[in-house]
Amino acid sequence: MPQTDYLVKARSRQGRLVEQKIKASTEAEAVSRIRQLGLTPIAVEITNAGFNKEIRIGKGRVKLKDLAIFSRQFATMLSSGLPILRSLSILSEQTESVRLQEILLEIKFEVEKGSSLSECMSKRKEFPPLMVSMTRAGEVGGFLDTTMIEISESLEADVRLRGKIKSALTYPVAVAVIAVAITIGMLIFVVPIFSDLFASFGGSLPAPTQLLVNLSNLFKNPIFFLPTIAITAGLVIWYRRNRTSLAVRNVVDPLKFRIPVFGNLFQKVALARFSRNFSALLKAGVPILTSLDIVGDTSGNVVVSRAVEAVKESVRQGSGMAKPLTEHPVFPDMVVQMIAVGEETGALDDMLGKIADFYDQEVEATTEQLMALIEPIMIVVLGGLVGGMIIALYLPIFNIFELIR
Repeated sequence: MPQTDYLVKARSRQGRLVEQKIKASTEAEAVSRIRQLGLTPIAVEITNAGFNKEIRIGKGRVKLKDLAIFSRQFATMLSSGLPILRSLSILSEQTESVRLQEILLEIKFEVEKGSSLSECMSKRKEFPPLMVSMTRAGEVGGFLDTTMIEISESLEADVRLRGKIKSALTYPVAVAVIAVAITIGMLIFVVPIFSDLFASFGGSLPAPTQLLVNLSNLFKNPIFFLPTIAITAGLVIWYRRNRTSLAVRNVVDPLKFRIPVFGNLFQKVALARFSRNFSALLKAGVPILTSLDIVGDTSGNVVVSRAVEAVKESVRQGSGMAKPLTEHPVFPDMVVQMIAVGEETGALDDMLGKIADFYDQEVEATTEQLMALIEPIMIVVLGGLVGGMIIALYLPIFNIFELIR
């Protein structure tokens, strides 16, 4: 096997950052050899050029799926009796995420120096507050392996939930993009041909045809078309950068629940995420007020966050959670009543888990219904749009013989 030059970044036992060039057949061999030197590897890069060089554009980001796999494997190793440091070392070698690999190696080094696992996680934005708080509770209570299983189950459920949302939105978004592309293409390339043909015969055009011609002239005009593209691209970039800001969320989040077809789905997704995260935190032993703080931040919708703020005030005053939730329409009566029963019986975490399971099933059923409903609707809309434009283009042909005379 050909040898490759690797640049290994590592830390010495004294904590100094060092770089070592090593010639090895594989990346794993380079890491193994750097460990034999008494160093803790942090990152490995290929230094030699040529066809053997691995090309990577950036280090990527840590996806929710990566965290779910990490939590599941970490829980399995801890349950098997492996120490935390050994588990982190193994997981850093197995993970497919380059960024997560570097983070785990850094955490392993910090844990070796005496820091707690939750403390190391809290310093890195890649780990959500839910995961950090549950890890801290598991460390304090001495049941970190059980907590990691609950974290993995919560993250895996969230991954499945996001997958269902994407599957429900992919088809209508794709059809909408195709419809816009076809419309613009016909206005720029097809309508002008018919427009020149109609002009050669003279006479007035029917209103639908004249509207298409006017739109075609507008889209062919660079003074209109180029600024429109620039403004649209600017708005998209601005929204992607500011969509998490409170000012934008205060406007967008309430509108999500009012969308005619998808509003009900978004509400069920928010309730499922709220219930599951809240249940996981309570089962891990996180105090209820701390849990409410985390759930409000991770709910994904400002409407739910406002409701959680009202619940927090009620809990601080010694009252229950159910009463303030009745004042927020986003929480149906069934959810409020189940939470009230959970508080009375002392099984709030189990009741919230049942609510999450119920809404997971509701999201799946709603997604299937939407897919069955949206597909024929989008086909009719796309066919009506293209067909209407074709009919408008052929309307003047009926008057051609009169114009020829």
